[in-house]
Amino acid sequence: MINKISASVAQALEGIQDGATVLIGGFGTAGIPVELIDGLCAMPVRDLTVVNNNAGNGDTGLAALLKSGKVRKIICSFPRQADSHVFDALYRAGKIELELVPQGTLAERLRAAGAGIGAFFCPTGYGTELAGNRETREINGRHYVLEEPIHGDVALIKAERGDRWGNLLYRKSARNFGPVMATAARLTVASVHDIVELGELDPEAIVTPGIYVDRIVKIERRATTAGGFVR
Repeated sequence: MINKISASVAQALEGIQDGATVLIGGFGTAGIPVELIDGLCAMPVRDLTVVNNNAGNGDTGLAALLKSGKVRKIICSFPRQADSHVFDALYRAGKIELELVPQGTLAERLRAAGAGIGAFFCPTGYGTELAGNRETREINGRHYVLEEPIHGDVALIKAERGDRWGNLLYRKSARNFGPVMATAARLTVASVHDIVELGELDPEAIVTPGIYVDRIVKIERRATTAGGFVR
């Protein structure tokens, strides 16, 4: 019987090794798998490469992971925000490496990994420092930069509902990078608020099929904030 439900966050994260590339879903504070990140913070791992849209907010979640000293490198689109003081301090001190990737390119590099694409040409970044020393090519009068897929050893994502086969539904904008990251990692771990019986999820509405998910763990909903958002 296929049953991908883990009894705890710690069990769901078993097997993550030093030097792993960890894809972490989320866009700003939407869809951040905070409980999974906290679980990773508690593990004796180091030299991680983290892939996320940004570089953490405040002192919790991704910022707490960076502050723990376990992250060697971060690949993201928006490393600096008003409350990204943890990343700022680490970067200025030379304690963390940054690979800056335009947001659309980041999403496509992840999608390419899941789709088995070896590399692709993208116009974004051509003629700028972001192109680095990578191959460029002119196609039909337009210039492109060769981009490589981003493969993950593990993906940590947050969904709204799931079943024991690992099929997932998301909540509105909390969906963001979750679906592409799930396809791009060797091990995908999803936190969900509700675990339902097989057949309760409408097959036409499932966003991430269970074939891309290895483990799911149920977490409690967090309290509604003053602005009305549920984290």
